[in-house]
Amino acid sequence: MNIIEQMLSKYEIATEDELINALKEVYQEIALLGLYRGGFFQKAAFYGGTALRIIHGLDRFSEDMDFSLLSKDPTFDIETYFPYVIDEFEALGIKMTLRKKTKTQESNIESAFLKNDTSIHTLDIEIDDLSNILDGVHSGKKLKIKFEVDTNPPLKFQTTSHTLLLPTTFNITAMTLPNLYAGKLHAVLFRNWKTRVKGRDWYDFEWYVKRGIKVNLGHLQERMVESGNFNSKDTLTQEQLKVLLKEKIDTLDIEKAKEDVQVFVKNQSVLDFWSRDYFKLLTDRMAF
Repeated sequence: MNIIEQMLSKYEIATEDELINALKEVYQEIALLGLYRGGFFQKAAFYGGTALRIIHGLDRFSEDMDFSLLSKDPTFDIETYFPYVIDEFEALGIKMTLRKKTKTQESNIESAFLKNDTSIHTLDIEIDDLSNILDGVHSGKKLKIKFEVDTNPPLKFQTTSHTLLLPTTFNITAMTLPNLYAGKLHAVLFRNWKTRVKGRDWYDFEWYVKRGIKVNLGHLQERMVESGNFNSKDTLTQEQLKVLLKEKIDTLDIEKAKEDVQVFVKNQSVLDFWSRDYFKLLTDRMAF
């Protein structure tokens, strides 16, 4: 059994979507190893839904890889680390290319809740031979993994080190759960997807509340000030946050939220209880 098969063996794969999700996650972990080899985590921390999934076992798959520099650095260039990532894939016999995505004003809004000083990169991976997995339904297809690095991040967050065991043992730096939670709440409140609803944000919000994770209000406030959604002279309170969340819930399209998250969740029945009243109940039970 090669390392890719070993990493895939922990998943229950019965459908095409499940194979795509599993492969993306395996490749995300390989990419993390490459970044580690290059010393990336001396300067940056992993955050977002993929960090929650890989490090803390969030029971849904995630697409993008989000990173925040530990201190502001507008001159930072993630392309410095590309050779290390490429080397890890090539060592496993995977053909791939890394390219820097050119940003436009429109894509900044659409693609990933981006600021002008966020650098975006896409990892394209050729799957040459998966004949031994699900009858090779994806042979010749491509998967994409998007990197987002915030080079001018809102600060007042804490990090911790985590050890991953595959493809080999290595360490990564990630934001702590209260700060991951703050980032997710900022996305819940202010992500601009026009008519689309990112149900994944609400799924993660439910995850945090159910586990009693305490949100770092200071980091959330920093994010809100940075995005122009809060006055820097004021102090964000628990009560203000709950009001903002309930106002957002009043406009939430529950069905569209379910449609967005369904492909990433194995057990669809977990979405049956979703309603505006349910999310307001979760808001009232948040931990601080």
